[in-house]
This record gives sequence, structure tokens and C-alpha cells, in this order.
Amino acid sequence: MITVFGEGRGFRVVWLLEEMGLPYRLRPVDLLAGVENDPEYLAINPAGFIPALQDGDATLVESIAIMEYLIARYGPTPLAPAAHDPAFPAYQQFLHLGEAGLAASMYFVVVSRNLAPEAERRNWGALKALEVFESRLRLVTRQLARAPYMAGEIFTAADISVTYALEFAQRAGGYTLNEAQRAYIARTSGRDAYRRAMDTCQATKAWAAAAMAS
Repeated sequence: MITVFGEGRGFRVVWLLEEMGLPYRLRPVDLLAGVENDPEYLAINPAGFIPALQDGDATLVESIAIMEYLIARYGPTPLAPAAHDPAFPAYQQFLHLGEAGLAASMYFVVVSRNLAPEAERRNWGALKALEVFESRLRLVTRQLARAPYMAGEIFTAADISVTYALEFAQRAGGYTLNEAQRAYIARTSGRDAYRRAMDTCQATKAWAAAAMAS
């Protein structure tokens, strides 16, 4: 049985598993309670961040690496174009941009906004991180002017990656997306597998509901 540890970016992994129809279980990791109080999880990932995945003897961390592992191990799948497919370059770019360019940058904006002392919330690092996020977001904007999805005409795992980042920016960062970006999220989040993933990830579902209400 595939085990996913933790929500957060683990939502990407659960969503992918639902899209691929693979059996799994979600094991919660409560970072607010303190991961130091969860020795079972620290044995899986001593760095203490989420998500992690166990699949037999394989243990992985980093959501994009986990997604690539699952696709390679249990594919082929239309969620990942083959290397000779004309859609592959865009797929590969946006699969990684969703974390390296978007979510990782927005993380530093979010922690500054929510955890820093009031006088330090718009510090140089947070402003630079927001600048990086917005520059990478321009690549998403350009792609959406060309096609409905990140790799072109069909939904792929790259859309799971980017959708999570954009929703994170909205929910945690208070970032206002433009009309095309909101329409894109409506397309991707309208999928049955997304809804099933949300039903599994109850903490994520509650966070999304709270963000919509605020």
C-alpha cells in the first residue's frame, strides 16, 4: 500500500494518485502540534517537512519528485506526455515551475506575512520572493493565452503542480489572480479526482473553506 504522509504539498500527491486510480492511504502529520512529537514520521523524514511517501521499500520526499516517481513506477499515463511528444517540453517546464518558481517563492511571502513581527512583514526577502513569484507567474499567463492547460490541450500532472501553487498563493498569501488564472483553476479543480482528493485531505478542505470565508 502506498502511504502519503502529510497534506500541504501532499495534496498534489493525493490528487495525482486519484487521477491515476492507485490505492493509497493518507497518514496525517500535524506540523502545528510539532513534528518533534511525531517520532514515527521523523523516522521517515528526519528533516521534518511534508509530504513524504512510502511505497514498499521506497521512501521519497519532495512533492514533485514523488509525482515523477509515481508516474515512472506506475505509468505510462496521459498525465505525463512521452519524451517524444511535442507537449513534453512545456509539461516538464511547468511541472517544476509550479514548485521551484511559484510555491517555493510564495512560501517566503506567506511566512513573512503571517509569522514575522508586524514591522518586518514587508522585509526585503519577502518582497524579493514576491517579485520572483510574479515573474514566474508571467510564464503561466503567457501559456494560458496559448492553450487551456500548461502542456497544451490536455490536462497533465503539470497542472496539478501549478494549480496547487496558485491556490496556495490565493489562500495563504492573499494573492489576487487575474481572470484567466481563475478560469484555469476552475477547469482543473472541477475534475472528479480533485474533488476526491479534497474529500480525503480534510485539513486542506477546511483550510480552503476558511480562506473562501475570509
